[in-house]
Amino acid sequence: MAHTGTLYTVSAPSGAGKTSLVNALVEQCEGVQVSVSHTTRPIRPGEQDGVNYHFVPESDFLAMLERNEFLEHARVFGNLYGTSGIWVENQLKLGQDIILEIDWQGAQQVKRLVPRTQAIFILPPDRESLLQRLRQRGQDDPTTIEKRMNVAVEELSHYVESDFMVVNRDFDRALEELRSIVTSQRLRTPRQQEVLGDMLQDLLN
Repeated sequence: MAHTGTLYTVSAPSGAGKTSLVNALVEQCEGVQVSVSHTTRPIRPGEQDGVNYHFVPESDFLAMLERNEFLEHARVFGNLYGTSGIWVENQLKLGQDIILEIDWQGAQQVKRLVPRTQAIFILPPDRESLLQRLRQRGQDDPTTIEKRMNVAVEELSHYVESDFMVVNRDFDRALEELRSIVTSQRLRTPRQQEVLGDMLQDLLN
């Protein structure tokens, strides 16, 4: 029997290890996909169009926005980001669990539109480790890193809007906690009723 997937948002300040954790979760957990967002920011070394993001000109992004094609969208550090609502809806209907790796603004929008969304917030263990991770990525100049650190405090204050919090102090432990969240949602009675419909009918009859 077909079942409906669960929609997750995963948010964190830059440098908290969100992307690495989400990628590892998808590799280890069958039936979980990451939504590939559209963005107007330039492609970075090592990234692939259609894999990391759909990289589009701002004019194309604004045209999609005009057609109401985005489940959520936000401007972050001068660049636009958005999630295709049609793609997410279709994948959930197919029973896939979908992760939206987005900032707190996007997570707010999604939660309003899809209240059943499970919001996860990734926290760094301390500010120093956050700064160190930003430097180690080698993607930003010192001015941008300083700007991201200043924004991080504002971002961190939005942890209160999440359903789950995971501290990325130890990567393996944080990953296991993410897997536990997915497992717990799959074991909820409404979803189990869909998955185990035939078995339940046989047991009751």
